[in-house]
Amino acid sequence: MAQFVLVPFQRLKIEVLQALLEDYATRDGTDYGERELTTQDKVDRLRRQLGAGDLQILYDADSEQWDLVPQAQAELLLNS
Repeated sequence: MAQFVLVPFQRLKIEVLQALLEDYATRDGTDYGERELTTQDKVDRLRRQLGAGDLQILYDADSEQWDLVPQAQAELLLNS
């Protein structure tokens, strides 16, 4: 069973957060709609969503992987 940990984005170094967001924004299957966005546009959008609390960074201690997930999903994963 996965053991998730909430990672407050504010506690990450700026360079680490930037790299994390760039990695997520360039993953295969990440779709941003009809209009093509630059990687930096995608990163900026993700950063705004984190700041607004719409997205959370979760770390899975078992698999040693992280993911960005919507707030509601993060709550479910953290409370299960």
